[in-house]
Amino acid sequence: MSVVTRFAPSPTGMLHLGGARTALFNWLYARHHGGSFRLRLEDTDRKRSTPEAIAAIIDGLTWLGLDWDGEIVRQSEQRQRHADVAHDLLATGGAYRCYCTPEELEAMRAEARAAGRAALYDGRWRDRDPAEAPPGIDPVIRFRAPQEGETLISDLVQRDIKIDNTALDDMVLLRADGTPTYMLSVVVDDHDMGITHAIRGDDHLTNAFRQTQLFRALGWEPPAYAHIPLIHGPSGAKLSKRHGAVAVGAYAELGILPAAMRNALLRLGWSHGDDEIIDTGQAIAWFDLDAVNRGAARFDMEKLQSLNGHYIRESADAALLADVEQRLAATYSLAAKDEGRRCIMALLPEAKARAKTLVELADNLAFLVCDRPLQMTSKAARLLGDEGSEARRRLGRLQAALQDIAAWSEADLEAAVRGFAEDEGVGLGAIAQPLRAALTGAHASPGIFAVMAALGREETLARLADAGGQGRSDR
Repeated sequence: MSVVTRFAPSPTGMLHLGGARTALFNWLYARHHGGSFRLRLEDTDRKRSTPEAIAAIIDGLTWLGLDWDGEIVRQSEQRQRHADVAHDLLATGGAYRCYCTPEELEAMRAEARAAGRAALYDGRWRDRDPAEAPPGIDPVIRFRAPQEGETLISDLVQRDIKIDNTALDDMVLLRADGTPTYMLSVVVDDHDMGITHAIRGDDHLTNAFRQTQLFRALGWEPPAYAHIPLIHGPSGAKLSKRHGAVAVGAYAELGILPAAMRNALLRLGWSHGDDEIIDTGQAIAWFDLDAVNRGAARFDMEKLQSLNGHYIRESADAALLADVEQRLAATYSLAAKDEGRRCIMALLPEAKARAKTLVELADNLAFLVCDRPLQMTSKAARLLGDEGSEARRRLGRLQAALQDIAAWSEADLEAAVRGFAEDEGVGLGAIAQPLRAALTGAHASPGIFAVMAALGREETLARLADAGGQGRSDR
């Protein structure tokens, strides 16, 4: 049997962490077993399903690198097929017409709640003659669920789970307007698509019992179910926006790499020994459902950023350059020019070793391409002091001392600055710290001599002139 999994989101909102992890687990399981991974949009809720949500789901999966097999299935396009199955079941006695009015149903629920019972449909039209139907009532079609015995699910994560059939009522298959319900549509689509494994959140566990009953009534084999635990925040509480309940697209904007997000999602409820960093190829080789935990997983943004820092360090400089340029180009005109590209590439190897996100990486390199005079951070301003301070006068003298350096290399610049500090009778820090502030506008940066080499002679001297008061000029 060839494995076929599916990710079946409802396009009524964005793709969030829980959905992204469900998609990843389905994708990995299919790829691990050499099977197929399908994408189905469960858009039967026509009022709430939006083109924007559909686009966000597709964009999110594409960004994550979770490619699907075959065409995207839109559940709404299969409505006639779903309705035909309900009518077939009606013809064989597996379903029946229910003529309850909305008022009757509400009274039924209120009575059940008052008696401390579950608000289930009481089956009053289950064996009643349709000839008794009141005039003007369009009936729904309900499933004739088994009333005795138990329904057992051998879940691949939760293990064997059963429910007494009296705990489930006769669910609606077709609404009064003839449109199919979610429960019917899922069963028919899973059968028609040949889904062998339905991997989804454990909030669908009750649905699995109802769907299993419907599969069996239709004479079809239900898929193997695997209900994975929900995701909580680091404290164990429900995810908040602060702790990860945001759309997947937001993580791309925050500067998270797809590989890091896949790694982080993989570790939410699945493990392989003590391994923390697991690339996608290794994940495909290792992933199986027997290692999925039954308890809720905890998402930690700090762990994600730490993982992201690893993947940034492992990324090729050329790949990072394109992202950094894109992020800087919106603000700094030089970012798209050859000079800016050269400066960025010169410092990328060192800068990426310090960054945990692509936003942080771009911010740490922004000083290379920003316009003069630099905007100083408060700490950088304190390092330089007021106009006429000794630090500024010293930078003016340093500018003059650097004018005649023949080779503008990192090694020669370090030698020159160290020699200048010795001539001034001060330690290197007394020169390097104000120098860093003058050249970067900040108190921290990549190595200052690497910065000088990356900026080049003209730009370095011009920034020193701005800070030291020696003939300030614009570019």
